[in-house]
Amino acid sequence: MTGKTDREKRHELIDTYNRRLSYLRISVTDHCNLNCIYCRPFPNGSKLTHMEILRYEELLRIAGVSAELGISKIRITGGEPLVRSDIYNFLGRLTQIKGIRDVSLTTNGVLLEKNLEKLQSAGIKRLNISLDSLQAERIHTITGHDVFAEVWQGILKAHRMGFSPIKINIVPIRDINTDEIEAFTRLSFSYPFHIRFIEYMPIGDTVIGSDRRILASEIKQQIETAFGPLHPVAHSSDGGPAQRYRLEGAKGEIGLIQPISHHFCATCNRLRLTANGRLRLCLLSNLQEDLLTPIRNGCSDDELKDIILSAIRKKPMQHDFHGSSSDCLKDQMSAIGG
Repeated sequence: MTGKTDREKRHELIDTYNRRLSYLRISVTDHCNLNCIYCRPFPNGSKLTHMEILRYEELLRIAGVSAELGISKIRITGGEPLVRSDIYNFLGRLTQIKGIRDVSLTTNGVLLEKNLEKLQSAGIKRLNISLDSLQAERIHTITGHDVFAEVWQGILKAHRMGFSPIKINIVPIRDINTDEIEAFTRLSFSYPFHIRFIEYMPIGDTVIGSDRRILASEIKQQIETAFGPLHPVAHSSDGGPAQRYRLEGAKGEIGLIQPISHHFCATCNRLRLTANGRLRLCLLSNLQEDLLTPIRNGCSDDELKDIILSAIRKKPMQHDFHGSSSDCLKDQMSAIGG
């Protein structure tokens, strides 16, 4: 077998710190059917217009070009991706792109129960579901809507249908939901869910200060005090940023995602594409490259590859975001895709 040519090596997504980038998160919309206090604190704020959002054909083109460069894993995010019209047809086409071996979805779960068959038919097997409380009244407070029953029934149906893994994402915020850490952990004994606690990041305009954050070390201590030692789970090379653990006798896992207290920059393998066509090099940095304009100006696939390859050379070794709103990340979380 011959080695790769110099040209092939130049067209690999390897940044200047020798990190191979294989994971692309695509935000298909900044619109959402919820108004979570840490994500969209001002629900009447501006939203992207139809013309400002990448069309499905444009998204598929970027995904195909990215696959040729070495992207093999894609996660679809929003806003809430299931509110976008014809999303299931798009997902079905996306999963057929050569070189893409894994397409998953992040959702708030509100529209999940009645659309799981469509997702399964489109080739989606893995789900990330945001759920910040197991109490209906508190969910109403956090999201602005009374949706707990719909979300929970969707999770249970997805489990019955064989979606796996099902990851439940919780953002613990002091004095809001940190008293539920044990209740969420207890779910891992009853279901094979991955329960993931994510350190709060004040991004964009926010009404919640960084002083309300609870760090992963405190979460871990609280879990181990209540349930015993957390046993580390082997981490795959493209398994994402969570530090994974399992409790003795549990069916599922506990994950800790620590962008503030213990960032994972050295092993970061991801890029983010925003709904308005910006290739974002780091979640916690304002560095980004416009792909929408050159695409609509008629650039070729080779030219698009060159733009992407040039952009990744600017990917920083690590973010310098310290978790304070004064760090001034400009975009709302709903526009970035998380």
